[in-house]
Amino acid sequence: MKAVILAGGLGTRLSEETSVRPKPMVEIGGMPILWHILKLYSHHGVNDFVICCGYKGYLIKEYFANYFLHMSDVTFDMHENRMHVHQHRAEPWKVTLVDTGEQTQTGGRLLRVADYLTDEDAFCLTYGDGVGDIDIAAALDFHRQHGKLATVTATYPPGRFGALEILDRQVRSFQEKPKGDGAMINGGFFVLSPEVLDYVTGDDTLWEREPLQRLAAEGELMAWQHQGFWQPMDTLRDKTQLEDLWASGKAPWKLWP
Repeated sequence: MKAVILAGGLGTRLSEETSVRPKPMVEIGGMPILWHILKLYSHHGVNDFVICCGYKGYLIKEYFANYFLHMSDVTFDMHENRMHVHQHRAEPWKVTLVDTGEQTQTGGRLLRVADYLTDEDAFCLTYGDGVGDIDIAAALDFHRQHGKLATVTATYPPGRFGALEILDRQVRSFQEKPKGDGAMINGGFFVLSPEVLDYVTGDDTLWEREPLQRLAAEGELMAWQHQGFWQPMDTLRDKTQLEDLWASGKAPWKLWP
């Protein structure tokens, strides 16, 4: 089972961080949010990743090229021109990094990595900027059982402001940060059959538009409903919230030991 990670966007709404690095490399608790996403998939047994790079993608390549340096103690012997890595903390990951272009849209990025997916009976797809306590293994089982081409994780948007119920200027009830208006949204964790690649026409295709709309119209899109935690990192406020959760030691998406 492979997981495709869309990691090539500009991240303009988080420009305080993304002016110097791609959004998936913005850190939560000292580790890129991309690392958190890979750890989540790995917890559910998915360890083969295809990362769609674009904007400043070389920084993602450098991170994985030097992964041991990031994760382990190291001794440099200058006289012998030698490096010794201590306490290897190897992840069971295979990571394929593909340059899918800076201006390519989400569907186009998926099409550009098609050669890595055609032999799969199904694969995962998600964005490089969102986390949650998603039961990926259950979503995979659900996808295999229903037999359709695509599964989207449906979730509730995180509430941002307190909601007031007012009658004659009197507050009758107060709910702190309710989850949207009750409608579920695209949570970004997909399970897909390779045939969905036929729904993408080129670099300018937005995955969230024509392909998903057509799959839905043809009855080929099913929803795995996630009732737990889910949070995208769209703004600096979102990043701060995720940082605070991680610092508390109670980050809901940290399912691994």
